[in-house]
Amino acid sequence: MLEIFCPGSTACEERMKTIRGRMSEWAGLTENKDYRITSKRVFGSVLPPDEAVRRIVRDVRDNGDKALLSYTKAFDNTDMPQERIQVSPQEIEQSLQEVPEEFKSALKKAVSRVETFQRKILDSRKPVSGTELSQRQTAVDRAGIYIPGGIGGDTPLVSSVYMNVIPAQAAGVEDIIVCTPPGPDGALSPYMCAALSACGITRVFRAGGAQAIAAMAYGTETIPRADIVAGPGNLFVMLAKKEVFGQAGIDLLAGPSEICVIADTTADPACAAADLLSQAEHDPLSSSILITDSRSFAEQVNDEISRRLQGLSRSKTAESALSRYGAVILTDSLAEAAETANRIAPEHLEIMTQEPSALVPLIRNAGTVFLGRSSPEALGDYIAGPSHTLPTGGTARFSSGLSAETFLKRTSVISISEKTFEELSVDAMVLARTEGLEAHRDSISVRTE
Repeated sequence: MLEIFCPGSTACEERMKTIRGRMSEWAGLTENKDYRITSKRVFGSVLPPDEAVRRIVRDVRDNGDKALLSYTKAFDNTDMPQERIQVSPQEIEQSLQEVPEEFKSALKKAVSRVETFQRKILDSRKPVSGTELSQRQTAVDRAGIYIPGGIGGDTPLVSSVYMNVIPAQAAGVEDIIVCTPPGPDGALSPYMCAALSACGITRVFRAGGAQAIAAMAYGTETIPRADIVAGPGNLFVMLAKKEVFGQAGIDLLAGPSEICVIADTTADPACAAADLLSQAEHDPLSSSILITDSRSFAEQVNDEISRRLQGLSRSKTAESALSRYGAVILTDSLAEAAETANRIAPEHLEIMTQEPSALVPLIRNAGTVFLGRSSPEALGDYIAGPSHTLPTGGTARFSSGLSAETFLKRTSVISISEKTFEELSVDAMVLARTEGLEAHRDSISVRTE
């Protein structure tokens, strides 16, 4: 099922290159029949995805609600008047009666755990302070959160609500707006509404895709402009974030989901197989990689994957992902396994070894690390605590997952005493003169006269 590679081999390097290149596979969409039909219908010709997104963003920037409603009709098959863009608080509250109590109970526990974790992050990161040099942290004024609609609106991604909204609330953002795609009749899933209500969100707008990102970045007659746009989404959402960056801040550019599992012979092959499949079922572009020091264990995991695929409702999606972007990397030691994981820099890294915590100091690049049999990645998706919006495509080498810190700005405060000014002024004037900036030097020298 998963092809076995040796680290450093030509075949392994080629597979890793293919996996890393998933983020750029969107270029091939122009050959997809459905995409070509949609692009011709909406734009009059087949546009590459990045050009299509640029056109959408410009249109929403220049024409506001009119463009937003036009694209909502074109892409979401929802024809609605301008006054329906904003979801009424009454609609959100009425939906609470339509969801079962067991869902409300699970939601309440998840919200509590995520909130506790985010506040703990802030407590551990106190601003630098001092009499002359200090730093203060302030939240952005308004955050725009994007929540995908799920598959055809039938799988509402309720976890994305609290995983993205609560970090902004913990940071102290006073104004939080949410955009999410409407169903064909313009309604939102009652489960989505319940999650929004649980987080205390009342400013919700029916808008999806690239047009929603543009609306939050530039503002329209109905949707206010946000200082930062955050939240997961598909390829077009990612490209739109890239397009609006600079006009608004963004959290990160997230691509297809991925998991990497480091395991030795003490691990349960069934658990490893199930966890690898949990990400493979997301998308044909998802990546699932097992790193182990045991060939026999790798073969057991492959047997389990084959068996479990038979009863999986999204087996075709998972099988496609595993065959193209899955791998087993067979290392000589767990230390080599850790270094291999660092090269991959996965979104999710599970460590299922005899002493998983012993490997943590060796891990430098990962979105989130899950230790031991009782810490499956799926718990992180829903209820563990940290946000599940994480860097993908190897970007964990230089970026972090969404958290309360995403919504904070740091401002340095300088208050130099006269004594320190005397100690620094001469050297500062030397540096200014060296750079040929006379007015800079004068701004200091005038204080010495």
